[in-house]
Amino acid sequence: MTALTKSWERLAVPLFILAAWEVFSRSGVLPQALLPAPSVVLHTWADWITGFDESSQANSGRWLADALSSALRVAAGYAIAAVSGVALGIAIGWWRWVERTVEPTIQMLRPVPPVSWIPLAIIWFGIANKPAIFLVFLGAFFPILMNTIHGVKTADRNLIRAASMMGATEQQLLRHVVFPAALPSIFAGLRIGIGAAWMLTVTAEMVAVKSGLGYVLWDSYYFLRYDLVLAAMASIGLLGFATDGAIKLLMSAALHWQHGSTLQSREG
Repeated sequence: MTALTKSWERLAVPLFILAAWEVFSRSGVLPQALLPAPSVVLHTWADWITGFDESSQANSGRWLADALSSALRVAAGYAIAAVSGVALGIAIGWWRWVERTVEPTIQMLRPVPPVSWIPLAIIWFGIANKPAIFLVFLGAFFPILMNTIHGVKTADRNLIRAASMMGATEQQLLRHVVFPAALPSIFAGLRIGIGAAWMLTVTAEMVAVKSGLGYVLWDSYYFLRYDLVLAAMASIGLLGFATDGAIKLLMSAALHWQHGSTLQSREG
């Protein structure tokens, strides 16, 4: 399959959706103010980025600053979630006493929606970056944690026994056997977590922060600027797609040893 064919397959669905959206928006079924056409959204988005005609008004030319504000909050909260989620997940998955001690509390906290923490986050941290970072952490932490636990618990016991028989210490087992075996599950959790991180930073910016893509989205809603609302949604989607792509590249590099077995299984 050629690179051109692969590119067309990836673009076919988005292009179809945009074309159908454009036709439907201009058909008059709904007022265009309520559902702006993609061409209108792109025009507003371009001004938000470049400020060429100030059609996005106060937001004209401010996209980079807004995107950077959101990205920094995502990066901070996600980094904390990734480090703590992987570390605690390995501990829960490997040591039974940690599982008995910690997991009941984790399982009670996990079903609580992160958005329900917003009032407490504002009380604890005020109106600034900290409550947004805290909410991003909550959104990303549990998917990473649960997938790490799963990865550790499903590590091949034959490999662990073989390494133990060869004299490996517990630290060596964790570092050279268990952790590599758990990496596919860990990366699955990291990919789920980055999506949750973007969702939560937008939610936090709607109520607890006065900058970023989420704040622009909510502020535009109040002023009935649905073209800018849609541009903000598209911006979040593209940034989320880009960060997920970065994690996939890291996963491909870290799990290079899987490629051969995957290819063989496909050929078989």
